[in-house]
Amino acid sequence: MRLWVGLTLLAALLPVGLSFALTAANTPDDVATVRASYRRPDAVPFPSRNPYSEAKSTLGEMLFFDPLLSRSKTHSCASCHNPGLSWGDGLPRAIGEDPKGLPIRAPTLIDVAFFDQPLGWDGKFRDLESVAFGPIENPMNLNMTEAELISRLSAIPAYGEAFARAFGDGAITRPRIEASLATFERSIVAGEAPFDRWIRGDDAAISPAAQHGFQLFNGKARCASCHSGPSFSDGSFQDIGTAKGNDVGRGRYFPNSVKLRHAFKTPTLRDVARRGPYMHDGSVATLEDVIELYDKGGIDRPSRSPDIRPLSLTASEKKDLIAFLQTLTAAPQVAVVPRLPR
Repeated sequence: MRLWVGLTLLAALLPVGLSFALTAANTPDDVATVRASYRRPDAVPFPSRNPYSEAKSTLGEMLFFDPLLSRSKTHSCASCHNPGLSWGDGLPRAIGEDPKGLPIRAPTLIDVAFFDQPLGWDGKFRDLESVAFGPIENPMNLNMTEAELISRLSAIPAYGEAFARAFGDGAITRPRIEASLATFERSIVAGEAPFDRWIRGDDAAISPAAQHGFQLFNGKARCASCHSGPSFSDGSFQDIGTAKGNDVGRGRYFPNSVKLRHAFKTPTLRDVARRGPYMHDGSVATLEDVIELYDKGGIDRPSRSPDIRPLSLTASEKKDLIAFLQTLTAAPQVAVVPRLPR
């Protein structure tokens, strides 16, 4: 069960896939239906087992920005999920305590509350609560133990007070750390982009080229097959024909599945123009390169998604797709680090 908290409240504190493709032959009603499927919801879902509270979100925000969560006291969750970088880090591969870096890039947290479970590029996390200690305990990432983290936080009276406000008493436990971080992270939602104003009826909010790009996105280019709905992701795992060798993604957990080999979570396209490089491994530098990759269709193999195949886009169509994708970027957020308990 999910509980919904209004976006207006969260802002003060901080869909379904298409059944037809847009072409020139579609009626105005068809186009209106497609546009409506991208309309932002009025509230954010929170699970009934971890309902929203301002105190819990405030505590989660402090933990998110606190370098005490890393062994060296120099890294935090925000190191890889920087609000000033659209809640990513702008790097091809994430870098934590180990300077060699991780094998995958840090995904943005924009709209993570709306994503279907499981989470992670390969789906190894059953829900958002279970994500927290993955990077915390990873030797390559924050490199901390549960016991040491709880000891550090317990030594700071102000943290005990914050846990008491959030949970009724000052006990600091793993489940409470997980619940607080997840509550704050669910409040990270996409800002208003020009596309959203266009969806609501402002026909001048995006250019004619971008409007044609939207038609291509939902038609010839087949992008909406996976990047559908207000967050521009259906939450599925797909092989788009790029990963090779042992980079098997979701297939690691389903070794007998042909379709899940080399399959990775479909990311949101919110703020996409600001979030390069792209793909789970940061292997594609620019949006233009992404369009070229999809136009060619990727590696033809049994696991490749049936929606991935050569598109035969013209140079003009590629430019219009880029123009559309650029309309999904909201104004940059001002990164304000909360006062941390000490």
